[in-house]
Amino acid sequence: MAAVYKALSKTDSKKDDETKTNGMFKENRQRVLMLTSRGVTFRHRHLLNDLYSLMPHSRKEAKLDTKTKLYQLNELAELYNCNNVLFFEARKGKDLYAWMSKPPNGPTVKMHVQNLHTMDELHFTGNCLKGSRPILSFDAAFDKEAHLVVLKELFTHAFGVPKGARKSKPFVDHVMGFTIVDGKIWIRCYQINETEADKSKSIPEGDVPVEEAPKKGRSTETSLNLIEIGPRFVLTPIVMLESSFGGPVIYENKEFVSPNQIRADLRKSKAGRFNRRSEAQIETKSKLGDMGLTTYGGRKNPKDPLDNQVLFA
Repeated sequence: MAAVYKALSKTDSKKDDETKTNGMFKENRQRVLMLTSRGVTFRHRHLLNDLYSLMPHSRKEAKLDTKTKLYQLNELAELYNCNNVLFFEARKGKDLYAWMSKPPNGPTVKMHVQNLHTMDELHFTGNCLKGSRPILSFDAAFDKEAHLVVLKELFTHAFGVPKGARKSKPFVDHVMGFTIVDGKIWIRCYQINETEADKSKSIPEGDVPVEEAPKKGRSTETSLNLIEIGPRFVLTPIVMLESSFGGPVIYENKEFVSPNQIRADLRKSKAGRFNRRSEAQIETKSKLGDMGLTTYGGRKNPKDPLDNQVLFA
């Protein structure tokens, strides 16, 4: 960890020199307000707790009673002196949506959360220091489209722990990766593990190898590898608003299909198969009745009680 910390401390010192203008120091104050709506499941609560443990500059608040008057979050953020809001909205006890906003002026992004796995769920072997600062790794695709550039800036402000933040430690020992695949944002979190080269002959399965750190007056070489610590989830952008929890729509994902629509289509397809099967049976029975047959598939064909043969037998 020494090599990583030294490299990042140099970059931080350069940034600190750039932010000093006219003898005044501009602090990067970022605080995140995290809360959920009513109706969240235990997995949603565990996700919120995992993110809260990874973000020492965040503040966790009680559940919000309303799902329609989201503009109240602006007043709540102003009350707690937060300039970022991460709100998880639960629908029907199964669907989870994430709202990210920059109060009071915006913008706001609504995203659908899928493939959710918490830290305790998959028993990840990684274990980073609580309160340490992360390295944010973004895919190159974030710089190709306008809405992805805005998303990258929102992720940087929300998940990037500023230097000297509340409850933060002066260490960098984990990486948060943001990758875009099929129009979805895949988020993973890894611990930076530093071991001696002679002792780490083989990298465990599932870890990501990293280039070896250069020697600086040390007798033994060290190697770095990444161990996943969780949580892992996938975000699908739905809509982007100009202001904070309101205003005109500046981006809309036309390819997004709501999970309610998917479930409705599945029910309709099953109902359609049943209706077609019932109609086919009725049609077969009517054909057999017209032909005067009394058996169908080894079973007796039930006669109609209003048939002439039954009434005038």
